[in-house]
Amino acid sequence: MDVKELWQIGLPMFINVVMSVVAFFTTMKLIPKFKNTFIKAHLFGIDMNKRTSEKIPESLGVLSGCIFLITLFLFIPVPFGSRFFNGEIPHDEFVELLSALLSICCMTLLGFADDVLDLRWRHKLFLPTIASLPLLMVYYVNFNSTTIIVPKPLREWLGLTVNLGILYYIFMGLLAIFCTNAINILAGINGLEVGQSLVISSSLIIFNIIELSGNQWKAHRFSLFFLVPYTATSLALFWYNWYPSLVFVGDTFCYYSGMTFAVVGILGHFSKTTLLFFIPQIFNFLYSIPQLFHLVPCPRHRLPKLDSKLDKLNISTTTFKYNDLSFLGKLIVNIFRIFRIIKWQEKDGYVITNNFTLINLVLLITGPMHEARLTIFLLIIQIICTVMAFIIRYPLAYIFYDI
Repeated sequence: MDVKELWQIGLPMFINVVMSVVAFFTTMKLIPKFKNTFIKAHLFGIDMNKRTSEKIPESLGVLSGCIFLITLFLFIPVPFGSRFFNGEIPHDEFVELLSALLSICCMTLLGFADDVLDLRWRHKLFLPTIASLPLLMVYYVNFNSTTIIVPKPLREWLGLTVNLGILYYIFMGLLAIFCTNAINILAGINGLEVGQSLVISSSLIIFNIIELSGNQWKAHRFSLFFLVPYTATSLALFWYNWYPSLVFVGDTFCYYSGMTFAVVGILGHFSKTTLLFFIPQIFNFLYSIPQLFHLVPCPRHRLPKLDSKLDKLNISTTTFKYNDLSFLGKLIVNIFRIFRIIKWQEKDGYVITNNFTLINLVLLITGPMHEARLTIFLLIIQIICTVMAFIIRYPLAYIFYDI
């Protein structure tokens, strides 16, 4: 990397970091000021895992999201330097930036609409697909690279590379849907939504910094432009969302967070690597499938239950008749029983099991736990999985791909 390239990375990144620091302190200052405004607008909830029934302002993620977006709006001229004012704009980079902002704005709007209107799940799955279309169109126009490298053991049959064509675009669209919903599914205790997102964003920042020395440094610089202010504003939100939560982040935060990760993964050309940092979310989604698709009865809330005497959380349960399950439902619960990842209790012809979430599984294994400790435990799992992701991405990728 020559001096010019170092300057093109260094100066915009310095400005981005400075603006992110300002965004952090702005978010820290504004959240307490807007708490009562949200409560007056009937955007509040009761913390079901607390002994009190105090009103907690809901959907404060929209505030951190707006500051995050405003920071990026103000940052738009910076990466292009003097070229922006001289009319010498690299249109491909400019369109990438605008399409990324458009997709994140769309998901912020969807998240806030969900917090206010309580949208159905089919809408939550459909709308991220629409919001990801600007990304996929820009990717098609600017790159249209749908070729993947085949792992060594399969090269004898498939060759060195395989062109997936439209399947690759379907994968990227599904990535956007998964990212926007995965954080929302693994949620429900103080600090968990923002905490896991901070671990993921920090992991992606480290990955992009490592990759800046390569030939694709522009793509990784682009990703950092989004991840640094996102992390700064989320860190401020985390301060108020940590136990005991003074604010709830709402679906707004989960959706724009997921879309931000999808944006940097798709336009930064590391969509497959992005998934590596979602290992706990992937496990939680697979574990939750029986209830998400109603193969097993799914209550409205799958949050752990509070033992008010001990001030600890315990597993929440669902009740059903075994014979009422479909063949597939019976097969899955029997597999879960074999691997002992669900509680199984039969009483008066009914079966009582824990709800199928990673949070309940941890409580099933460890026993009742204080809420703050449980959040820390789950974030440690996220960090351990991040270390595993880096091992898969570098030492193992070198063995299987020579990269």
